[in-house]
Amino acid sequence: MTNINEILATVQAASCELPLLTDQQVNNFLLALADKTTEQASDLLKENAKDLALMAESDPRYDRLKLTKERLCSIADDLRQVAALPSPLGKIRQETTRPNGMKLTRISVPFGVIGVIYEARPNVSFDVFALCLKSGNACVLKGGSDAEHSNRAIVKLIREVLTKEHLNPSCVYLLPSDRETTGQLLRATDYVDLIIPRGSSNLIRFVREEATVPVIETGAGICHAYFDAYGDLAKGGKLIANAKTRRVSVCNALDCLLIHEQRLMELPLLCNELKEKQVVIYADAKAHAVLLNHYPIALLQEATADSFGTEFLDYKMAVKTVATVEEALEHIRRYSSKHSECIITEDKEMANYFFKRVDAACVYANVSTAFTDGGEFGLGAEIGISTQKLHARGPMGLEELTSYKWLITGDGQIRE
Repeated sequence: MTNINEILATVQAASCELPLLTDQQVNNFLLALADKTTEQASDLLKENAKDLALMAESDPRYDRLKLTKERLCSIADDLRQVAALPSPLGKIRQETTRPNGMKLTRISVPFGVIGVIYEARPNVSFDVFALCLKSGNACVLKGGSDAEHSNRAIVKLIREVLTKEHLNPSCVYLLPSDRETTGQLLRATDYVDLIIPRGSSNLIRFVREEATVPVIETGAGICHAYFDAYGDLAKGGKLIANAKTRRVSVCNALDCLLIHEQRLMELPLLCNELKEKQVVIYADAKAHAVLLNHYPIALLQEATADSFGTEFLDYKMAVKTVATVEEALEHIRRYSSKHSECIITEDKEMANYFFKRVDAACVYANVSTAFTDGGEFGLGAEIGISTQKLHARGPMGLEELTSYKWLITGDGQIRE
């Protein structure tokens, strides 16, 4: 088993250099990395193909794992967007002068070294590094074995550009993908300041239970949409289809539709676009009876207890009939991962009630949950969607990757 402490000590030393870089140095590097990413697209895709060859296309993770020329161009654009964002460092968050003349200033600073553990999503390697560098943090990447070839190629490219731009390449390091190394990272309190897991609920639970380093959870996305008695049918159909089928493998994809029983007969119309996209529906008894002669029988199944509270990451969705908003809220309370929840209603008072009652990082009214994304929130790329309540919640961009410290200046003040 590899002892990673020497590696982490090197990363920690590099982290001390990053706050000394100018904004221009950081931005020039990110622009250079964006250009190099598109220039080296064919090499990156060859390595990605090695990973894809080991995974069945029917696996829900396949789409997350897959890189294409278009996706690499989008990644390069994200890097340029991060470069264009203002630095989050050195921002004065609070300033005051005490009666004795002592001046206190609270400013934003980097965490130091951030460890990110993630699964079959090689684009995360780019996103995490870019956001960490821009926020003055070094990063230790711990990707899954499913994306090993892809991640190695990406980090190799990043370190080459760092060296060319005269920046310390040790500010990013990709650890081996074995489980033992994960355990060492989670307990590296002398070298790592923060751990952020990105992936399945099992991964996040493992990190939470095993880590002695502080953790920010970016939880699984079990997302609901509640079609209220006062919901607009045309609007609802489009929102549900977009939230479910825009990209089924992402954490903001819709998993369960709750429909008020007064609107149950319109369920077939709400599901028209889902039918076209070949979405399998797991419907409770009432919804199943309504859909039976209006939805392809091969795509319609009766819901079981396991149908609810499941993050499908696939062309699958549960449907639950509710008699009241309170029943919808109770279902969400029981099964939600506190990621993204939506109400579809034309009743503003009902929307406000839903906002107040639902405990989630992002709560929507008449908007697709597909917008839970750092880029869509104007944050540039994101390092994850935090579902906890300490420090950060929702899409984590640059500001969420900073802490703060107090600067105290005076003229010889002493405390009696």
